[in-house]
Amino acid sequence: MTRTKGVRQAAWLLIAVSGSLLLGALAFQFIGGLAPCEMCYWQRYAHLAVLAVAGLALISGNRAIGWLAVLAMAIAAGLGLFHAGVELKWWQGVTACTAPVSAGMSTADMLDKLMNAPLVRCDQIPWSLLGISMAGWNALISAGAALCGAFVLIFTQRRPA
Repeated sequence: MTRTKGVRQAAWLLIAVSGSLLLGALAFQFIGGLAPCEMCYWQRYAHLAVLAVAGLALISGNRAIGWLAVLAMAIAAGLGLFHAGVELKWWQGVTACTAPVSAGMSTADMLDKLMNAPLVRCDQIPWSLLGISMAGWNALISAGAALCGAFVLIFTQRRPA
């Protein structure tokens, strides 16, 4: 197996996992009606970064970029763990909350929209499966994908003849 093939395999793995997690989050939001909190958006941004960097690794076959993609996935796992810890009251979370505001709105319209917008708290668990929240599942799946991507990159290194 060539070095480039291993980088591309790792990149495809990370793209598949991050893409699936993002599509799942969007389905929960737009089909399931679960509005994301501020920390949910952080996790989505991390997965967008994974898609971008893994895409570059896929195109270039560059091992260093492949490792950056694995690092981005590990960061996504860390953000999921941090959010799950906030939900479980293990530690303090952020104080920011999300509310929809559009550019060009009058002050009265903006105030009305803010006052009537649902407050989405980062420390509440809106959905769970087997006692694990969406943030917890994101952490577990992302950590597993980062480990698998790292193993692929490690075990496809050039071996001395």
